[in-house]
Amino acid sequence: MSTTVTPHSAPDAEVRTLAVPDLSLVVLVGATGSGKSTFAARHFAPTETLSSDTCRGLVSDDTNDQAATPDAFDVLHYIAGKRLAAGRLTVVDATNVQPEARKHLVRLAREHDVLPVAIVLDVPEEVCAARNATRPDRAALPRRVIQRHQRELRRSLRHLEREGFRKVHVLRGAEQVETAEIVRERRFNDLRHLTGPFDIIGDVHGCRAELETLLTRLGYGIERDDRGRPVDAAHPAGRTAVFVGDLVDRGPDSPGVLRLAMGMVEAGHALCVPGNHENKLGRHLSGRTVRHTHGLAETIEQLEREEPEFRERAHAFIRSLVSHYVLDGGALVVCHAGLPEKYHGRTSGRVRSHALYGDTTGETDEFGLPVRYPWAEDYRGRAAVVYGHTPVPSATWLNNTICLDTGAVFGGKLTALRWPERELVDVPAERVWYEPTRPLAQDAPGGSDGRPLDLADVTGRRVVETRHMGRLAVKEENAAAALEVMSRFAVDPRQLLYLPPTMAPCATSREDGYLEHPAEAFAAYRAEGVRRVVCQEKHMGSRAVVLVCRDAETAHERFHTPEGVPGAVVTRTGRPFFDDQETARRLLTRVAQSVGGAGLWQELGTDWLLLDAELMPWSLKAGGLLRSQYAAVGAASLAVFPAALAALESAAARGVEVESLLGRQKERAADAAAFTEAYGRYCWPVGDTTRGWPGEPSPDELPRPAGTRRTDGLDGIRLAPFQILAAEGRSLTRLPHDEQLGLIDRMIEAEEIGAALDNQPCGYRRPWVNRVLAPTRRLVVDTEDEASVAAGVRWWLDLTADGGEGMVVKPLQAYLRKEGGGLVQPGVKCRGREYLRIVYGPEYTRPDNLARLRNRHLGHKRSLALREYALGLEALDRLADGEPLWRVHEAVFAVLALESEPVDPRL
Repeated sequence: MSTTVTPHSAPDAEVRTLAVPDLSLVVLVGATGSGKSTFAARHFAPTETLSSDTCRGLVSDDTNDQAATPDAFDVLHYIAGKRLAAGRLTVVDATNVQPEARKHLVRLAREHDVLPVAIVLDVPEEVCAARNATRPDRAALPRRVIQRHQRELRRSLRHLEREGFRKVHVLRGAEQVETAEIVRERRFNDLRHLTGPFDIIGDVHGCRAELETLLTRLGYGIERDDRGRPVDAAHPAGRTAVFVGDLVDRGPDSPGVLRLAMGMVEAGHALCVPGNHENKLGRHLSGRTVRHTHGLAETIEQLEREEPEFRERAHAFIRSLVSHYVLDGGALVVCHAGLPEKYHGRTSGRVRSHALYGDTTGETDEFGLPVRYPWAEDYRGRAAVVYGHTPVPSATWLNNTICLDTGAVFGGKLTALRWPERELVDVPAERVWYEPTRPLAQDAPGGSDGRPLDLADVTGRRVVETRHMGRLAVKEENAAAALEVMSRFAVDPRQLLYLPPTMAPCATSREDGYLEHPAEAFAAYRAEGVRRVVCQEKHMGSRAVVLVCRDAETAHERFHTPEGVPGAVVTRTGRPFFDDQETARRLLTRVAQSVGGAGLWQELGTDWLLLDAELMPWSLKAGGLLRSQYAAVGAASLAVFPAALAALESAAARGVEVESLLGRQKERAADAAAFTEAYGRYCWPVGDTTRGWPGEPSPDELPRPAGTRRTDGLDGIRLAPFQILAAEGRSLTRLPHDEQLGLIDRMIEAEEIGAALDNQPCGYRRPWVNRVLAPTRRLVVDTEDEASVAAGVRWWLDLTADGGEGMVVKPLQAYLRKEGGGLVQPGVKCRGREYLRIVYGPEYTRPDNLARLRNRHLGHKRSLALREYALGLEALDRLADGEPLWRVHEAVFAVLALESEPVDPRL
């Protein structure tokens, strides 16, 4: 507690420096006319100051209406509470000379775990009266009001500290008020300016040998004194060690651990926060009565063998420790027992208590130990919280928190976390130094998963902060629609890591007979400065996100997939692609084998991959849509037009003038036939070896080498991956598309080799052949080279003439920004003339229909595509950064919500 008091007769030229914590509740105390408002305006921002007069005006339109005072202070306290909750320094400009007025403010500061600071303006009565006389609204104020304020102020001065103010500054006289300077102090726990890198070390508990081994493994060089005792350790790359507390008790050499940790802290090579065991030892060293339990007796005995100077140094070190540290720009919080977000950077006894001991439910377990409240399960903070205190078998992340106490003193491990790498390093205990009361092989509080999403994370209007497109808003009604899908139909959230964005169409073409044409796509990218683009074949299937793991055990442990299934196949709306797990298992097993055969597990250093792909045929997932929406039109056409044409032809033969009508109906019949042929290309049988592809002989009629397997249940199913999205610890979305497709080609080649080794034919269009992966044909185009552009147009024409759906044009570099900072469209689709019959109807190519359709509005669709793309990138970046699953889902959920925005579904 700090009290600064200057005698009433202080020299009038004295300059006072008043220290104010950068997060605190500053209470100005002084009689009316003492200059509080002027002082506040000089030293604090207008938004930081809350004036009781202003609040009276807000509720009554009269700043001097004393009858409005209760309501005015209700408003003032409410706003102050909101500011303190947001971590903003707040100044209260009111007389505050009465204890009751200050009592409420001190309580408000305690509720928000900030320090209350009093600045007293003790100005003579005559000065106050003279100032009030110059103010029209105060000129009639009775002198007795000032006198009463002065009496109450005098009575208060002796009691401000006892009321709870942690700092009290008293300014005597108008000159001291005029010359005073405010200096904002950084809180002791605020080390955001230290960015590391750090090596955060779990509970040591007197295990000096294990600590030395761990530091050596982390790359620290250990310095010893003339008696061979470690006294410091420094890292050649300038890394800083951070101890999470509980350096002492239970182990064989608590003084040795203290000597090394103190030396590192004093040399600037380490930081340290206190544990509950240091707190107890410190109280013992202060002469207070504490129970010598839980290893304290052993530590006291060990310290008795040390010099008195060492014990005094240890005592001073323990007293200097700060409850927790906020590091690396606020991205990292280190404490002993864990800390909810509302306590980060706060200063109060409650915060210190939670940092030292955590919180309990009030219950005890079967071993007589308190049951810890699982705060980490509910944690939603952006800062990673690294702590210890509760021994766990192994350190695992839970909602962006991790416990590093892996029971070294109990025969477990001593663990460190490298930050920002998020890499765990541990060394085994040399032996069991202390028998634990509770078996170490118990789960950490809250289990290993935590809740991926809470209802509050997704309901209402949402704003998602992205690093690629800033703040993106999700409307409340769209969030409600997404919640319906997510809660009722989606896969297990632990497998839902990404949803693909909608694809923007190319600009409307003016080419005769075409609604979309690649010339517009090339021109648009050229206008944005994108020279090299890749044209990728657009497959005739459904979009699928494929999570594939090295094996089923890895998938179950990492993503909680069903037993035996090495991953998940998800639709673009987050639903499971297959109704039966067996088909998914077979497909994923094949993909995993191909990844392994291509050597990508080792090359990418991962046990899982996330793929963006097309799963064919379209009828595999959209069979109902095809039957109800497309086949019905085709069937009706086939039923109506032959009879109608026959009747018209008969009439024409009789000389009736129906040639014009007959011609129109023949055109309509041809359009209907083209429509039926167009959607028919997206349908073929799967999993049935008794039927062939359309227009081909059945598999039983085809030659097959003796002894080969006809099927493994995947007949007719084709998966065309076109991008590897992510691997463990990495987002691969910035890998150029030609490199992406090169990796995928290796997977396809590996499957072909595997099939050949299995003595199985590999013809691409043979449904009985045991081949799943399909290649993506592509062409690189230089948008500034006319010949290259012409080649790209010809490639598209040949592709679509052969029945292909069209192509997607993407910047070859995969991730580009405009000169102004905005994102370049990641891809535009250019669909074939015949395919668009499925979208716009059989007769869309007629000139009058085309003219009408060319007036389509693409702006909203393009905006939607960019927003969903940015959210998808954000989800993958958060996944790569090891952020908690709820943070990944925040972005994934927003993509699904944006799908509910009203936009022409044909675009």
